Amino acid sequence: MDLIYWKETERTGMVLTGLVVGLLSLFQLSIITVLSTVSLALMCFTISVRVYYHVLHAFKWGDGEHPFKAYLDMDISLSGEQADLYMQKVIVLTLSAVDTLKRLIFVGNVFDSIKLLVLMYLVTYLGDLCNGLTLLIISVIAVFSLPLFYRQRQVATRDSGFKLFLMIFIDTFDPPLIDTIRGGSNCQTTLIAEPQSTNFV
Repeated sequence: MDLIYWKETERTGMVLTGLVVGLLSLFQLSIITVLSTVSLALMCFTISVRVYYHVLHAFKWGDGEHPFKAYLDMDISLSGEQADLYMQKVIVLTLSAVDTLKRLIFVGNVFDSIKLLVLMYLVTYLGDLCNGLTLLIISVIAVFSLPLFYRQRQVATRDSGFKLFLMIFIDTFDPPLIDTIRGGSNCQTTLIAEPQSTNFV
């Protein structure tokens, strides 16, 4: 969730750029070529950094700490209970999807099956306009763009709504105060003029 909300801008930018560039590469190259090239570039980078840190340590210019120690120490193991829980979720979702497809294909409900028929008919037109890879690229960009856009619009709408409510409240209960907020000088003039008009006998 932190990635799609751009809480770490550099990390999210790298992930999004890598995904889009990798998917665009599939238009011209096979998936085997893309995966092997990406793996080769990654290995060249990690080996170069490891050798660089080793050289710095040899010349006493570094502490000799492994540059990727944080990734090596990262715990990605699962306990038996967690593995069973995830496996149960996968099985439940798979069986639910199969059961839904079975009812749609074998007309368990006529109305639902007709809706699926119309949807598949519309998808044929979508297939003439673009392929699955194009839709996948659009989906990736949408996943990284729409949640942030929606969140910003939600904050802007809440702020504007609060300001509107505040202006209506002040207009209703204290009109001179709203004039002062809007830059009016009538209230200030009145406050300054009153002490000058007082005469002591």
